[in-house]
Amino acid sequence: MSDVSAQLPLTPARRAAGVRHLRRADVRLGRIIAAVGPCRLEVHDDNIFRSLFRAVLYQQLAGNAAAAIERRVKALFGGRVPAPARFLRASDTSLRAAGLSRQKTAYLRDLADHFARGKISPQRLRHLPDEDVIAAVTAVKGIGEWTAHMLLLGGLGRPDVLPVGDYGIRKAAQLLYALDDLPRRDALEAIAEPWRPYRSIASWYLWRSLDTKVVG
Repeated sequence: MSDVSAQLPLTPARRAAGVRHLRRADVRLGRIIAAVGPCRLEVHDDNIFRSLFRAVLYQQLAGNAAAAIERRVKALFGGRVPAPARFLRASDTSLRAAGLSRQKTAYLRDLADHFARGKISPQRLRHLPDEDVIAAVTAVKGIGEWTAHMLLLGGLGRPDVLPVGDYGIRKAAQLLYALDDLPRRDALEAIAEPWRPYRSIASWYLWRSLDTKVVG
C-alpha cells in the first residue's frame, strides 16, 4: 500500500480486502472474524474539530456525566458543538455553569485556538501521514496519543492504526494469545505486524471480541 492510499479512508471494498488479508495472516484473529461477522468499522464523525472537542470533553468522566455536560455545553450554542471562534468567545462563567472544570475549559480553549488560528487545518490534516496527524493534534493541551489514535480511526477512517495504549485492545490481545500479562507496546506491535496494512480493522475486531463468544 502506498503512502497516499494509507491516508485515504476505508471504503467497503477496502474493508473486505482487509478482512481477507487478516484471515490469511492470522489464524487466531480469523476465528474472531468468523465469530463477530462483517466488519462495520466506519468514520463516525468527519468533523475533525467536533470529534476532538467531544474526545477532550469526555476524558476522565463517566459516560453519563460526560453526556450531561455535553448537552449543557451544546445548549449554550444552539444545541451543537460550536465553531472554534464562537467557543473562544464564550465566557468562563457560562462554561463552568455548564459543568466544565477549569482545566477542561483550558484544554478546550487551546483546542479551539489551534483551529481558529489555523495551527490545525482540517483540510491539511486529512492529507497528512498518520504520524504527522498525531504530532499535530497532540500539540494541543490535554490531547494524547490515545485521542489521536481515536481521531485517526473514527474521524479520518485510516486503515492501519493500532491504538497501542488502549486497554481494550491490550486485553483482547492478551486473551487471544493466552499471554500472562497485558502486552506492552513493543509486544503488541510485534503481534500486530502481520496485520499491516489493516491494523485498524484488526483493532475493531479485537474490541468486538471482548463481548463475543469465540469458539476454537
